Amino acid sequence: MLKELVKHLFPRLVREGDLRKTYTFCLGGLAFTSLLVLTVTGLLLLFYYSPAPQTAHASIQFLESDVWGGAYLRSLHRLSSHALLVLLALHTLRVILTGAFLHPKKMNWLVGCSLLFLAIFAAYTGYLLPMDQLAYWATQTGMELVRALPLGDALRALLVPDDVGGPLSLLRFYALHVVIVPAVMFVLTMLHFFVIRRQKGLLPYL
Repeated sequence: MLKELVKHLFPRLVREGDLRKTYTFCLGGLAFTSLLVLTVTGLLLLFYYSPAPQTAHASIQFLESDVWGGAYLRSLHRLSSHALLVLLALHTLRVILTGAFLHPKKMNWLVGCSLLFLAIFAAYTGYLLPMDQLAYWATQTGMELVRALPLGDALRALLVPDDVGGPLSLLRFYALHVVIVPAVMFVLTMLHFFVIRRQKGLLPYL
């Protein structure tokens, strides 16, 4: 899949007619670009963030006030996450309106929906990390909404075993946001591009 991903991003030959703007506006490609920006900015933020309730907010304040370009870096990470969600939503809407989710593309539709839900979950897990009042109460509200789902109490206990903002809860949100969810998203993205190439859904890929 990695080989197919590279070929998808860097085709050997592209016809002139395929460079024209179309109704898709390359929404999938723009979403993938946003994901790459999120990855790079997130890796840089790791150098300063401290995933502990006592030091998390202080590390964010230090980043924004004492690190050159720190405020810009964090803002770029946040804006990229917003862009990713908007672009994925528009891409999903385009697929629905054009009927591109029908057979034989049902598998890729399911992969795309999974990517959308994972992006939302990644944004939610990242919301707690600054450990300010807004982050705390937004996460608390989300956890109360989770309780309304089937097996909601068990899911809440898994995510926040020592309540919102506790050491274990923050560490689990941190692990999910930084490692687990992004890794799954990149695997699904490679699968998404792999299926597109196999179904010859876009460029001729000469």
